[in-house]
Amino acid sequence: MGAAYFYHLTQAPLDTTLPRLLEKARGAGWAIAVRGVDPGRMEWLDQKLWLLGDESFLAHGLAGGPYDRLQPILLTTSSDKPNAAACIMSVDGAAVSAEEVNTTERVCILFDGHDPEAVQHARGQWKALTDAGCAAQYWSEETGVWQKKAESGGN
Repeated sequence: MGAAYFYHLTQAPLDTTLPRLLEKARGAGWAIAVRGVDPGRMEWLDQKLWLLGDESFLAHGLAGGPYDRLQPILLTTSSDKPNAAACIMSVDGAAVSAEEVNTTERVCILFDGHDPEAVQHARGQWKALTDAGCAAQYWSEETGVWQKKAESGGN
């Protein structure tokens, strides 16, 4: 059974935090689905990931290509996981189900701490997932260092 990790972004933006989490997930050997809600935003993230610089390379693809199932990191707006993702990273309020939390190694929900609507949405996701018995952790970077602030053990 997996767990949902909520990342409250207040210091570093998504395009800085996401690559760090992707590197950790790839280090664990997981295929990853980065799930968003807007195709244009996923194209923007695709470009950002290709332009990380010499110190980092994250092989990935944008969903809709002929090799989706082979991508170690697949950026998508769909709930499908053609790359058999063991980890889902939800951005911009993309939906995640309790079943997905329980059938993947890890679900990461990244949300913008400067956007009140995003914070409210993440709180709703926390409540829905923990009420469904999912294990969850809440991580904050408000001090400039990531710290676990809350945890729900699930069933």
